[in-house]
Amino acid sequence: MARVCQVTGKKPIGGNKVSHSNIKTKRRFLPNLQTKRFYLVEEEKWITLKVSTEAIRTINKNGLYTVVKELRAKGQHI
Repeated sequence: MARVCQVTGKKPIGGNKVSHSNIKTKRRFLPNLQTKRFYLVEEEKWITLKVSTEAIRTINKNGLYTVVKELRAKGQHI
């Protein structure tokens, strides 16, 4: 389970690759994950998260401390 966003929980999904002749073969759609360091001002330390680009937007909107607090409430170690 390495390709999972820590904030949104996005993970790979399956689907079909469709050729020009309409032949379908299985493929995986991977989430756009980034390993990103954030500075947590309230605790005065850096944290590293593996997040999707949607999660980066969520952190910018809601604030890092709020997102980290929700993750810890779910039981995730950060």
